[in-house]
Amino acid sequence: MRFFWVCLALLLPQVAVAQMAATLVADDVFVEGQNRLTATGNIEVLYDGSRLTASRVIYDKAADRLRIEGPILITGPDGEILTADQADMDPKLENGVLLGARLVLDQQLQLAANQIDRADGRYSQLYKTAVTSCQVCGGQKPLWEIRAEKVIHDAEAQQLYFRNATFRVKGVPILYLPYLRLPDPNNTRATGLLLPRLQSSNRLGIGIEVPYYIALSDSRDLLLTPYLSSNSRTLTTRYRQAFRNGTIAITAAGSNDDLGVSDGLRGYVFAEGDFALANGIKLRFDIQSASDAAYLSDYGVTDVDRLSSIVALTKVTEDMLWSTSLSYYQTLRTGERNASLPPLVASAGLVRRFYPAAGGTVTATASADTLLRYGSATGQLGRDVTRTGGSLRYMRDWLSGSGVLLTGTGALTADVWQVNDSTQFDATIARTVPYAQVLLRYPLVRRNGRTRHVLEPVAALSWSRTLGSTPPNEDSTRPELDEGNLLALTHFPGQDAAEDGFRLALGLTWTRAGSEGVTSTLGFGRILRDTADPQFTRTSGQTGDASDWLVAGQIILPRGLTFDGRALLQDDGTTTLATARVFWSRPEVQLAGGYIWQQADVAGGRPGTVSEYSLDGTVQLTPAWDVSFDTRYDIARDSPVRAGFGVGWRNECVTVSLSVSRRYASSTTLQPTTNYGLSVALQGFSANGVPRITPATCRK
Repeated sequence: MRFFWVCLALLLPQVAVAQMAATLVADDVFVEGQNRLTATGNIEVLYDGSRLTASRVIYDKAADRLRIEGPILITGPDGEILTADQADMDPKLENGVLLGARLVLDQQLQLAANQIDRADGRYSQLYKTAVTSCQVCGGQKPLWEIRAEKVIHDAEAQQLYFRNATFRVKGVPILYLPYLRLPDPNNTRATGLLLPRLQSSNRLGIGIEVPYYIALSDSRDLLLTPYLSSNSRTLTTRYRQAFRNGTIAITAAGSNDDLGVSDGLRGYVFAEGDFALANGIKLRFDIQSASDAAYLSDYGVTDVDRLSSIVALTKVTEDMLWSTSLSYYQTLRTGERNASLPPLVASAGLVRRFYPAAGGTVTATASADTLLRYGSATGQLGRDVTRTGGSLRYMRDWLSGSGVLLTGTGALTADVWQVNDSTQFDATIARTVPYAQVLLRYPLVRRNGRTRHVLEPVAALSWSRTLGSTPPNEDSTRPELDEGNLLALTHFPGQDAAEDGFRLALGLTWTRAGSEGVTSTLGFGRILRDTADPQFTRTSGQTGDASDWLVAGQIILPRGLTFDGRALLQDDGTTTLATARVFWSRPEVQLAGGYIWQQADVAGGRPGTVSEYSLDGTVQLTPAWDVSFDTRYDIARDSPVRAGFGVGWRNECVTVSLSVSRRYASSTTLQPTTNYGLSVALQGFSANGVPRITPATCRK
């Protein structure tokens, strides 16, 4: 009678209430007297998402109990697996005693016990328990296990409580703990200790950091990470909170060390937040501060040599952009002073677009910015500058029947500067610049089967004239010719500098999209001027009446491989700039490499030649082994900048990672530092998101 559904309401009306608790499926079912039902053969008991299989089940109505003979397998609604030899349970499978039992959580953490008592469908008490996530083969000892006199599993709180626990490696006792609490594998936010990490540094000495995570609520948490070494006592904190309309995250550290950099407490504070306010306004802030120039490098926080703090309000709609921000900059470079950066920058802007009935687009802009330097210096290192201005631009496209796209643009900008603490410039400076441009594009398309070629020549004739005085140049000191500004009205990145006269920008782009999944792009460009502009420096690519040749290309190959590069070439073949990058993104390989070469340019703030390459990536050699590397080398100085290497190994129950890195002297660090790191993680305790490895087959 396989798959015969037994309904006790049909067999015995008095037992109808019990049958509402559980459903029984078996090969054979028979009733003894008025209170006893026995089922044998391929038994399944189902209740509220739980499923039990066994060889024999006896239901005693008087006691309202199920006596079960194994082998027993119980699968819970959350994936929990319970096996046993014998069991005495209620019909809901929530309360009872199991002998010779094994509990499996999230298909990875095994808890084997002489006896398991279940209560209220929530608590499981395990006696004489062995806990491990390693595969157990025959009589062999697992790689690691926790032996405990008693273990309580709280399924609702997703916690494991150990009494008189001993941690063992290959059967050898390593550590005894009278009390231990660990999260089960389904718990992603459990208060408690996280993975410790052993570190060694030539600056800080040998030390250990032990993070402690505190789940304050569903929307808040706190991470405390004390670090103790032979040369440092450090506490790092991270606070995060999610609000209904945004998030904040604050990371701070305080250190008392023996490095001799400062006599008092050293540290840093990073804080960032993002909020959606009323009427579509976005608030964003990013605060960065450090006690001294070397702290972030000494403790491996970041390699940046300037810290920027910003508070900004923005609003974006379909035809409007409004923003205002306040920024503060802190230099970490040796020989550079905060007072002359400038350290404080405030800006505000409004952009509106209109679409007149006659066609085209009108863009109106109003903006203001202020640069404040503190201190008593005058001139470039001490002047304060405030700019207020606006612009109006009209642009319209025409498309001919032959496919030529004509774009006409006219614009007018007007700005006023207020300059303080300067003997070179007047206190008030006004300037107006009209612009005009005609842009032609003629894309040519050819198809060869499933392969498409696109050849697009472009030409842009532009004119502008500066009317008024010349202001101090604060935001356009390093212009550079690239693909983004070749056809632009102005080739300066900011508003302080403007071009004069006629200029003709010529470009040619070829794109191929192949049926084999290969996409390649190659472009050339150059700018011709009626007169040379002395505002452009030598390495900007725009000196003289003819700019350097801009050459840029990209190749995208199947399987996630991408190459791109750009160069500025002079007529004699020499180059002032060359960059190249490679990316390879695959599930088993993550690789990024780059090279840059820039000619020395004192006027552009670069006294020496830049020639440098970088390479970093991660390679998954096997499901168990992976390696990572990170290197950066300064070819011009013939000196490494940084280097790092890491190796990781994991199986179904443990993850081990070992790393070594070295940072060499830089603009922020005069002392090279070498760091070593070692961490060991036990799989099975709150390991959500960690890739799992299928255990190897046990050998006989």
